[in-house]
Amino acid sequence: MSEDFDALYDSVRRFTVERVAPHVAAWDEAGEFPREMYGEAAALGLLGMGYPEALGGTPASYALRHAMTLAMSRYGGSGGLMASLFSHNIGLPPVLRHGTPELQQELIPPVLRGEQIAALAITEPGGGSDVAALRTTARRDGNEWVIDGEKVFITSGMRADWITVAVRTGDGKGASGISMIVVPGDAKGLSRSKLDKMGWWCSDTAHLRFDGLRVPARYLVGEEGGGFRIIMSNFNGERLAMSAMALGFAQACFDEALDWARQRRTFGSPLVDRQVIRHKLVDMQMRIASTQAWLDAVTALADAGKLESDPHCVAQVCMLKNHSTQAMQFCADQAVQILGGMGFMRGTKCERIYREVKVMMIGGGAEEIMKELAARQLGL
Repeated sequence: MSEDFDALYDSVRRFTVERVAPHVAAWDEAGEFPREMYGEAAALGLLGMGYPEALGGTPASYALRHAMTLAMSRYGGSGGLMASLFSHNIGLPPVLRHGTPELQQELIPPVLRGEQIAALAITEPGGGSDVAALRTTARRDGNEWVIDGEKVFITSGMRADWITVAVRTGDGKGASGISMIVVPGDAKGLSRSKLDKMGWWCSDTAHLRFDGLRVPARYLVGEEGGGFRIIMSNFNGERLAMSAMALGFAQACFDEALDWARQRRTFGSPLVDRQVIRHKLVDMQMRIASTQAWLDAVTALADAGKLESDPHCVAQVCMLKNHSTQAMQFCADQAVQILGGMGFMRGTKCERIYREVKVMMIGGGAEEIMKELAARQLGL
C-alpha cells in the first residue's frame, strides 16, 4: 500500500506541476478552467478512482484516493479546480449506492470518461445545514416527477450534465419526506445563474431554479422518502475528502512560505535566519503533522468499512474536518504574513488559499454543525 501511495502521489504531482500549476492563476482570473481538463484527468484514471471497473472506474481505497487529493491540492493550490473537477464525487455516490443498474450505466461511465459532468444539489436559499427543512418539491404525475423549487451554492451547477437533487416528495414531513432524483442538465424547466464568490473563482457555482421540470420516474435514486439517509452518508465521504484537501493546501502554504523565507534577504541575511520566522514555520509544521496523523487514522477506519455505520468514526470525521480546515486557515495566514506584501498579491498560492479558507470551513457542514454532530455521535 505504501508503494502504491507513493507511486500515485508522484504521478499526480507531475501531472499537477505540468498541467495545472502554470495555469491556475489565469483560470482564476477567467472564472473557469478548460473543460478539456476533465478528459485529461480521466485519461490518468483520476476521475474513476473508487468506482467499479464495470462502470469505467478503478476500485481504490480511501488511502489511495487521498494520495491523489493531497498531491493535487499541494502542488496545484486551487480549491476551485478541485471542487469542480471532482464534483462528481459528491454527485454520483448516491447513484452508485442506491440507483438502479440502468441508471448507473446511463450516468456514471460518461462522467468517469470526462465527457460529462455531475453535480449535487441540496442547499437552498432558505437554509443550508438544516437539510430536513428543504422546500424543493417533486410530485408524481404518471411516469414522471414534476420538480419545483430552488437550489443555491451548487458546485459545477452551470456546467453539469447531471444533477442529483434533494427534493420533498409526497406528504412526508421533515427528514421522512425527502427523496433524491437525478435531473439532466438539458431538462426543460431548469434555469441557472452564476454566483460570484470570495474564493474558488475558477469553479462555477450556480443558483438553480426548477419550474415545472419533468424527469422520468426511473430517475428516482433509491426509495421514495429515503433521501435523508442517503444525504447523511454522502456527507461523511465529502467531509473526509475535504480534510485531505485542507491538509494539501496547508502543505502548499508551508512550501511557499519556506521557499520565500530562504530566498528573501533582509538586513543582509535570509529571512529564514530570523528566529521569529523559523518559529512560524515550526508552528505550521505542528498543525500539518497533527492533521496528517489524524487523517491517516480516520482513513484507516474508513477503509475498514466504518465510515457510515460507526458513530465513533463519524465523530472523528466531523472533528477532523474542523481540525484540518483550521490548520489550513492558520498556515494560509502565516504564509501571507511571511511573504509580506507579496503575500497580498494575486498569483501567489497563499493569497489564493487564504481566500478559499472560509468555504472549506463552511462547505460540507459548518464548524458549529460539525461540533454538534460529533457531540451527538460521542453521546455527550
